[in-house]
Amino acid sequence: MKSLPLSVLAPAHPYFAQALLEWYPRHRRDLPWRHTRNPYAIWLSEVILQQTRVKQGLPYYLDFITTYPTVQDLAAAPEDEVLRHWQGLGYYSRARNMHHTAQQVVREYEGVFPDTYLDLLKLRGVGQYTAAAIASFAFGEKVAVLDGNVYRVLSRVFGITSDIAAPATRKEFQALADTLIPAAAPDEFNQAIMEFGAIQCTPIKPDCLFCPLQSQCYAFQHGMVQELPVKSKAKAGRTRYFHYIVLRHGDTLYLKKRTAKDIWQGLYDFALTETEAAELPAVELAATVADLGGSIATDRAEEPVLALRHVLSHQKVEARFHPVWLKQPLPAASLAASGLAPFTAEEAHDLPKPVLIANYIDKTWK
Repeated sequence: MKSLPLSVLAPAHPYFAQALLEWYPRHRRDLPWRHTRNPYAIWLSEVILQQTRVKQGLPYYLDFITTYPTVQDLAAAPEDEVLRHWQGLGYYSRARNMHHTAQQVVREYEGVFPDTYLDLLKLRGVGQYTAAAIASFAFGEKVAVLDGNVYRVLSRVFGITSDIAAPATRKEFQALADTLIPAAAPDEFNQAIMEFGAIQCTPIKPDCLFCPLQSQCYAFQHGMVQELPVKSKAKAGRTRYFHYIVLRHGDTLYLKKRTAKDIWQGLYDFALTETEAAELPAVELAATVADLGGSIATDRAEEPVLALRHVLSHQKVEARFHPVWLKQPLPAASLAASGLAPFTAEEAHDLPKPVLIANYIDKTWK
């Protein structure tokens, strides 16, 4: 499908910014990052809210801004501690990038965030959207933001049928957004259009009846609200079968830090065997324990295997947790070879972990 010509888009231009700026003060949510010009606080909120709903992200923002009130505090924190505070948000690479960016700001900019869009783009993990948000919200720069909410509003109001999943489409939407943003209130406009998409022009069941742009909205006038924006479907994700060997001896629980470039890098989990099937035969379980340097205690009753599922953006993890009691602690040589380390249940609770592992520990050791 091709986008509509500019001659069709033009009629909505004069009304668009004015309508949003009138709508926003009456409907905006009272959120803490909207009461500051501090680029650190704004940056923190944007990183947390990427691919996260406000309701879910707000407690994390409040926790981070309380624990790390300045960029210097965040930069000085241990990575494991930062990841532990991030636990449950997913996309842990964002947390690591956030930590590294804080260190970059302290190291290269003496703890002061760059104050222009182009300079903000030089920061690690800061892309076009985040740079535009900080530049406009903190410094009043006239640069339009472009996130999922903005794509949806623009595509519906102006009848744009380009596939928003296609990389080339960004330039088209950015060009339009840049013509709409008023020089006198770029921050207010950016907040308004994102908020409008979040609570008025929603993905499902938008409130078209009371929409101030109803008469200018191409999608509403042509019965295309549910068809826009156009977004091609992502490829179906693969299913992975994880078999966690939960090794225990007395009050000791063995976990390891994930160091490979895979999901959950930098987080802690148990000894892991990944297979092509959902089941792990008993003989293979015993062989895996032996390879890890352990000897299974035969005087304890066998515990049930717990199955948990975790769905990520591009893959699904079907996990089986196999409790194994050891006759004696794992020897030092085995710990060094496997990367496992002994922890108490309380210590394990405080480690940064994937939600899947945290849920298992919560179910098993309350």
